[in-house]
Amino acid sequence: MENQVKVQEKTNLKVGFCYSFGEIGSQMSWYMINTYLTIFYTDVVGLTAVAVSAIMLIARIWDAANDPMMGMIADRTNTRWGKFRPYLMFAPPFLAVFNILTFTVFPVTGMAKVLLCLVCYIGAGMSYTAVCITYGSLVNRVARDSQVRMNYTSARAIGGAIIQFILSAVAMPMILYFSNSDVANARGYFITTVICSVVMIPCFWLCVAGCKETVVVERPVTGQKSRSVLQSLKSAFKNRMLMITVFCVFMGSVAIMGRMSLLSYYVIYVVGSYTMIAPIFSAMTLFQFIGSLLLPWATKTFGKRNWLIILNVVQIAGFVIMFIVPANNNIFLIGISCVIGLTNSASNVCTGMLSDCIEYGDWKYGVREEGVTYSFMSFGVKLATAVAGSVGVLLIAATGYVPNVEQTEAAKTGINAVVNLLPAACIFISMIPLFFYKLDKKMMDKIRVEIDERNAAKAE
Repeated sequence: MENQVKVQEKTNLKVGFCYSFGEIGSQMSWYMINTYLTIFYTDVVGLTAVAVSAIMLIARIWDAANDPMMGMIADRTNTRWGKFRPYLMFAPPFLAVFNILTFTVFPVTGMAKVLLCLVCYIGAGMSYTAVCITYGSLVNRVARDSQVRMNYTSARAIGGAIIQFILSAVAMPMILYFSNSDVANARGYFITTVICSVVMIPCFWLCVAGCKETVVVERPVTGQKSRSVLQSLKSAFKNRMLMITVFCVFMGSVAIMGRMSLLSYYVIYVVGSYTMIAPIFSAMTLFQFIGSLLLPWATKTFGKRNWLIILNVVQIAGFVIMFIVPANNNIFLIGISCVIGLTNSASNVCTGMLSDCIEYGDWKYGVREEGVTYSFMSFGVKLATAVAGSVGVLLIAATGYVPNVEQTEAAKTGINAVVNLLPAACIFISMIPLFFYKLDKKMMDKIRVEIDERNAAKAE
């Protein structure tokens, strides 16, 4: 194997561009589910808060087994296209079908309605697992250098921010347009989801076309037996840096995804306007794009961990201010949403940290399993979605919320607290373990050199 240590690796703009389309595809798939599924279930399908909570919880219990298994399968895949690229070629059409079914109102009632929603949501989650784990793992097969991987992760973040900005600006107007009404209905949600799902598929295929799996860093095979699922999970749990990163991902996702899934309630019932959804969401995603553009410079200048802490502190302040200031000034709401959007780029810093955790696990424990490692992140994100979705909708109901009517002042205050104060508390908790995270640039350069020296010695 050619020595990959002595040559300074450079960022390939074409690879970064194509890699970003995987995130565009992911957002085209998951945006509707993450942003509108809860309110679609309560206000259109007519499910109770308890039923929605149960669907979210059961789906995530299934993911507890499904995500690590998908990671193991991906790690053991060897084809002429590579380990991870085949899944990005063949899984997106299945994901498109289940996304559409998830936003379909079936002509059934009672428990049959709940079960159909559950099956469709689980199907969408399993399909998304197949693409998101392999897409996240792909970056470690495209680049070795920690900062180069961060640059590709930044390209991913930029692509995600751009499509989120577009979706934030057009999704609700599209839903209302196809609803033929000032109030979103089943037809509007369904047609919008169909459009997003169809556009999603070629985005993944472009990513596959431009991102070849050129990095090979496994230790030479010496006749060892294949590792079991349990052994792989035990090794991952021993990786302290990985556990810190996954905890930050989980708590951050509880805050951000939970807030995004409930923000429509805040805008519709506290601000009092469907039409303000697009400006507020667009402002956040526009400035998330700006935050993503800053990532290569900021992570190189401050380090990944330190930049993440800075973003988290600013985000907490933004949430608290949004709670305190009355929601009757649209200019203020858009302005504070810009600040919050800038800090939402923090999630992509965690993605860059996760790539370093894979190298750390290989160096310290001799175990390199990208798929299993990224399955922890995938599971953390989806568990966070479940916790935020199931608990969030119950908390919204506890405020006294009643669908499709003017809310009481107590309900408005409660919705405001759930949407802003609760995420601030979660972000604060997510920061605590970061002070024990030790993988800086100097450490990662040392790890890379020692891994390649070790593998070269084994090969001889």
